[in-house]
Amino acid sequence: MVDVPKQIEYWRTSSDEDFAAAQSLLEKGHLRHSLFFAHLAIEKILKAHVTKQTKDIPPRIHNLVRLAKLAQLNLNQDQLEFLREFNLYQLEGRYHDDKPVPIDTGLTQKEILRAEKMLIWLMTRL
Repeated sequence: MVDVPKQIEYWRTSSDEDFAAAQSLLEKGHLRHSLFFAHLAIEKILKAHVTKQTKDIPPRIHNLVRLAKLAQLNLNQDQLEFLREFNLYQLEGRYHDDKPVPIDTGLTQKEILRAEKMLIWLMTRL
């Protein structure tokens, strides 16, 4: 039997740690890694929501939209689009592509702020 509160706390704490790492990586100029860790932070808080909803351990997937659907979150169209777009950063962090996404400091700062806004929204509903 799954200890639901313990699992939710694990995912929440881990999300906080990964977002702190994303911010630190941004400060040091490691832009792709920063975005990857921001994705990971959102993924983990979504997994906390999945655990809350299903009373079970979340699946080992990385797709933010699929996780949000499993969690049965009431997201608006802008939030869904953000999750869809942000999925790109977990792919960039995991798999080399012949045509990498051009990432610069300004874009990364903007994306980290968008991620933070989503994380806050998700945390307040947990």
